[in-house]
Amino acid sequence: MLSISVIVDHISKSYGYGIFNKKYECILNDLCLKLDRGKTIGLLGPSGVGKTTLAKIMMGLETPTSGKIFINNIDIWDSKKEERSKALKKIQMLFQDTQGSLNPKKTIAKSLYETAILVGVKISDIDSKILELLDIVGLSPDILCRYPHQISGGQNQRVALARILLLNPEYIILDEPTSALDIAVQAQIIQLLRNLQIKRNLGYLLISHNIPLIEFMASHIIYLDKGSVVFSGSTNKFREFYLNKEK
Repeated sequence: MLSISVIVDHISKSYGYGIFNKKYECILNDLCLKLDRGKTIGLLGPSGVGKTTLAKIMMGLETPTSGKIFINNIDIWDSKKEERSKALKKIQMLFQDTQGSLNPKKTIAKSLYETAILVGVKISDIDSKILELLDIVGLSPDILCRYPHQISGGQNQRVALARILLLNPEYIILDEPTSALDIAVQAQIIQLLRNLQIKRNLGYLLISHNIPLIEFMASHIIYLDKGSVVFSGSTNKFREFYLNKEK
């Protein structure tokens, strides 16, 4: 039976350092998770425990030392190039620094237009498609003539989401999606993400240090420490785990 999900199957990652007496540092140790469409998994843990490394491996940007990543039943490290490329298009990432992820020398219109061309939107349909997505993420068409530095952090986040939606993903990795925003804008972005998830049946992997945000968004929480999973369970069980951990 085909699995319509992202499966992280016993992923480990180590980095080697040193020249003559090479040593290895384990960043991720035998990590497993399953991300289903329409669901949110929260990923918590101190800085430097491998959360971003895991995201890069899931995106196909880094190779694991061992283990496999399956996207809708396709092993991204053991499949034909065409299959791998098709599978990886299903998973996208919304970065913390969205202004940095947009080309500062290009207008918002040009960035979105080039993405539309890249994913094969018909030239005759591009303008209407971009306007449709701007409406979905709550932006006025007036923003198209501006550059990333000329708009707010919340607007940059919405533009980044519009660009991701052009790719028609099934899963999105959210890397600290609200940490650079003020509280009022955070609430707006969170509600937008929730609405998009419901309407498009998106699966989210939410990486954050913000425990209330994780508890609000996620139905399942994973806590990493020193590269290993020390907790994996429901939101209610996580509260008990975290309270005991802090004692």
